[in-house]
Amino acid sequence: MPISHRLLAASVAVMWGLNFIAIDASLGQFPPFLLVALRFAIIAVPTLLLVPRPQVPVRWLLGYGIGFGTLQFLFLYWGMAVGMPTGLASLVLQSSAPFTVLLGAVAFRDRVTARQLVGLGVATLGLAVVGWSQAQAAAFAPFLLVLAGGFGWAIGNVSNARARAANPLHLTLWMSVVPPVPMLALSLVVEGPDAIAAAFVPGPHMVPALVGLAYTVLIGTLVGSGIWTWLMARHPAGVVAPFSMLVPVVGLSASAVLLGEHIEVATALGAALVIGGVLWGRCAREALAPRRRRAELRKL
Repeated sequence: MPISHRLLAASVAVMWGLNFIAIDASLGQFPPFLLVALRFAIIAVPTLLLVPRPQVPVRWLLGYGIGFGTLQFLFLYWGMAVGMPTGLASLVLQSSAPFTVLLGAVAFRDRVTARQLVGLGVATLGLAVVGWSQAQAAAFAPFLLVLAGGFGWAIGNVSNARARAANPLHLTLWMSVVPPVPMLALSLVVEGPDAIAAAFVPGPHMVPALVGLAYTVLIGTLVGSGIWTWLMARHPAGVVAPFSMLVPVVGLSASAVLLGEHIEVATALGAALVIGGVLWGRCAREALAPRRRRAELRKL
């Protein structure tokens, strides 16, 4: 991968890492379920009007929208709203990687290598350490909510992979059509019409909340996903994907600097294990590729 493309991949990781700061700002004004509905409705309306629907099976489009769009952000925003530290949320959400491996193996009989299993074990140990540190801080329930968001992301991953869209960006945009209606309905039932109406009353948090929402939609979703999709179309997934592990590094660092969040020693150790385990597992295919090429050459 050329240096310019590596810089682009790193810039996307920075955009996505700062996304958690933007979410935190938006949650200061909007209740979490309503915020999820707003985030995706802003993308869904122009998508329905301007973007042709990708020619993929409806079940995988719905699976992507329900897993990645609805469940991931429902539990992520909920967890952050009830006390999950912003930086740690960016880390715990990386549980999607080991969840994706497990879900693919159990539901679709995907092959799992020994290297992936080792990475899965290390990342799981890291999440256990982070969970233990959050339990000591009486924040275990928010941790579990964000963990559930990681599982939702994994459902989206396996659905996305099986959709095999000719234009992945169109699939990502059409995924945004799925969450708004169920999330708005959930907001009406759980948060109530009064809370929804109050969220649109101007106050001291309104401007930061709107700026955060704009950042999430324009930079985090459209620009970030657009660049990422462009890179994934030009390079092997195993070359591009590891850059996503910069996201929790940026998220933890930005939260410490901008929000004053303190990172305990046990949490830092857990974070290192999660990042290392996910990187090790994601590099499995890269490690196996040269061996496969050598084996193919020996057959010639």
